[in-house]
Amino acid sequence: MKTIRVGIVGSGFIAELHMYAYRRVYGLNIEISAVVSRGDHVLDFAKRHHIPTVYRDFRDLLADKDIDVVDICTPPSLHADMAVEAMQAGKHVICEKPFTGYFGRQGDAVPIGRKVQKGLMYEQVMAEMKKARAVIQGSGQLFLYAEDWVYAPAISKTAEMLRATKDKVLFMKAEESHSGSHAEHAARWDMTGGGALIRQGCHPLSAALYLKQVEAKSRGENISIANIVCDVGNLGDGLIGDERKYIFSHPVDVEDWAMMNLTFTDGTKATVFAGDMILGGVRNLVETYTNGGVLFANIAPNNHMVTYMTDEQKLADVYITEKVDRKTGWQYVCLQEEWTRGYMQEIQDFMECVATGRKPLSDLDLAQNTIQAIYAAYWSAEEGRRINL
Repeated sequence: MKTIRVGIVGSGFIAELHMYAYRRVYGLNIEISAVVSRGDHVLDFAKRHHIPTVYRDFRDLLADKDIDVVDICTPPSLHADMAVEAMQAGKHVICEKPFTGYFGRQGDAVPIGRKVQKGLMYEQVMAEMKKARAVIQGSGQLFLYAEDWVYAPAISKTAEMLRATKDKVLFMKAEESHSGSHAEHAARWDMTGGGALIRQGCHPLSAALYLKQVEAKSRGENISIANIVCDVGNLGDGLIGDERKYIFSHPVDVEDWAMMNLTFTDGTKATVFAGDMILGGVRNLVETYTNGGVLFANIAPNNHMVTYMTDEQKLADVYITEKVDRKTGWQYVCLQEEWTRGYMQEIQDFMECVATGRKPLSDLDLAQNTIQAIYAAYWSAEEGRRINL
């Protein structure tokens, strides 16, 4: 069996999650051959994960003829360009979410999130995605979109039931929210392409779009987004001093709250919510209402394990769940988080696709449709009207 050799771009939080998943791929020979990153912490990353080669320049990684797959775990502003360049170099690509976005052009007034019209952003992003798509599809390589929610067990089971019943999905309600990101780039449109909607909302949005396509295929129908209406806001702006003690979002020119409503071409609906000012841990939820039933996918929090503990110090080295500011009191403990959230299944699927040449569950269409919907939503929120796709 041929060994699949992977080169990772970046050595931060997402790269760590991917490394955990690579070590658990079964039935295939996988080798993480190299990592590239500019910060000195990449040396510790490589040593900790026994990665033999460290590069400081992305193009040195692309020139490595032993690398089969390039796994892009960088800030969003680099995703699309790196993906295109890697595929032109003959590599399969794993691209973290979001696929791309609007990060500013020469001559833009700053900060761009407040100064550049969202309709212009939409048109620019659509044009850039069209160019990138042509290169990707013409490369002969696989584009593997790292949307872990597609692979989360709760979403996988929802999809299985939709295929079995062939029921009509009438309405979906999906959410990702938490208390904000510590990452500096999360506050800036020019690095992230938006705020809570693109950084968090892309997950429940992609899950809803994926499930809608599962429904369409099972029923022999063609379903797409007809129109979008959206509202965004900065709810944390009114907080002062200690009122922000537990809220970690400090936006420069992005939103900390968003709600988008999608109408599909079959007349059904989906509502997606994202917030950067919600306490109590991460909320990763998809509710699916069909003509034959109701499916609640609680990725997090879930009740695999519920605890009531009283001593914070004794739990100092015990992981409970992400974005919770304490470990005492009643807690929903996330067990096998990488499995629960789909990272392990995602990487397994991607490696099998590379080995066999088949198409991944999470692909270029999903990546592009998600971005189109998000920027249509930003446009809708700015102009206060429904946007037709």
